[in-house]
This record gives sequence, C-alpha cells and structure tokens, in this order.
Amino acid sequence: MFINKNLLEFNEYLRNRKVAVIGLGVSNIPLIDYLRNQKAIVTVFDNKTIDKLDKELMDKIVDYGMEFSLGNNYLSKLKGFDIIFRSPSCLPNTKELVEEEKRGAIITTEIEMLMKLAPCKIIGVTGSDGKTTTTTLIYEILKEAGYNCYLGGNIGIPLFTKVGEMLPEDIIVLELSSFQLMNMTISPDISVITNITPNHLDYHTDFEEYINAKKCIFTSQDESRKSYFKL
Repeated sequence: MFINKNLLEFNEYLRNRKVAVIGLGVSNIPLIDYLRNQKAIVTVFDNKTIDKLDKELMDKIVDYGMEFSLGNNYLSKLKGFDIIFRSPSCLPNTKELVEEEKRGAIITTEIEMLMKLAPCKIIGVTGSDGKTTTTTLIYEILKEAGYNCYLGGNIGIPLFTKVGEMLPEDIIVLELSSFQLMNMTISPDISVITNITPNHLDYHTDFEEYINAKKCIFTSQDESRKSYFKL
C-alpha cells in the first residue's frame, strides 16, 4: 500500500502552526477545511468586506473559530505566520508578503504545494491563448488511454485536498496562468507553452514580467522534479 511520506511530513508540520490564507476564492475554500483538519491555527484574509462575501462561508469561518481580516488594509495583520498561502491575485511582491518572507515565513500557493507533494507525474500547460483547450485534450487523451488522471489548475477542481488519494502511477494535468506561475519554485515534469503574446498587462508590471512568469513552467525542471517540502 502506497504511503505519501512527504504529505505526512507536511501534515505534521501544520499542526499548531500559524497559517495565513489570503483570498477566499474557489481553490482556497477547501484548503481552509484541510488546514483545520490538520490542527493548524488559521487566519483568513480577503480584500472584500464582510457583506460582499458568501454568508455561508463566513458562518463556517466563525464556526471554526478562525481569525479573519477583511476589506481595506486587510493585510495589516499579516504578521508572525509560519506559512502563508496567497491567492494568485495577491502579487508576491506585495509589501506585507515581502516583509513576512524576510522574517522567515514560507510563502506559497495551493497549486505550488500540490505540485511539491503530489507523488505522480505532472503535465503543465500555459500560454496566452489555447491553454484550456490544450489542457483538456491532453487530459481526455490520457484518460482514454487508461490512465487515472486529475484535471486542475485554472480549470477542473481544486486538487490539493486530493493529494492523499493520488498514487505514483497517476497523472495530473494542470492549466497554469501567469498569476499561478509567478515566483513558483517548482515546475511540472512535462511543460507545454502554447504561445506568448502581450496579456494581463494590467496585472503585470510589463510584458517582460509576464514572460518571466510564464517561464516558471520550465525553469525549475530537472531530472527529479520533486523539491519536496522541507522543514
């Protein structure tokens, strides 16, 4: 029976650690449940005000007894955390994130930690156009060929909470945006770039930053992709 020792190590690390989750988007909601189950001390952050957030979600956070910081200056309380999961929309060069990283916090994302802890091969697809179609085609072809596949990233479902179910012979296929790739310290086993044209320049400082974000899909590749979580 396969045991994902790296996931077990990570789960043990989470116990009683101060963990920040920035952004209450689709991928981070199941992450919050997961962190709570691992006995982490979780604080959630979002730039929306409480009246703009889903009431059921806020009721869950209150029921869990989690601290939260919302609205303007929502990152003002981002201090003293062991690990911070940022949403792709929260730029890694945000002042508060930079300060916490200098202090010693681990800055990561749900998708990056998935890639570090998954025991199986990962195929990543990015590009300015065509990445959804390409990702879906790869997934469907592999599934038809008999592989047990997981589809995620920008499409499909949040996969981090599925890592415990994954086996070494499985395959993950991810659609990855520049937002998700920016500052990523791990790359997929197999990377596909459909094309790169000027895009999302309202988010990125300039076209060069956008290109460099896309490059992260291959710049950390080596013969043993796994740069597993280390304490």
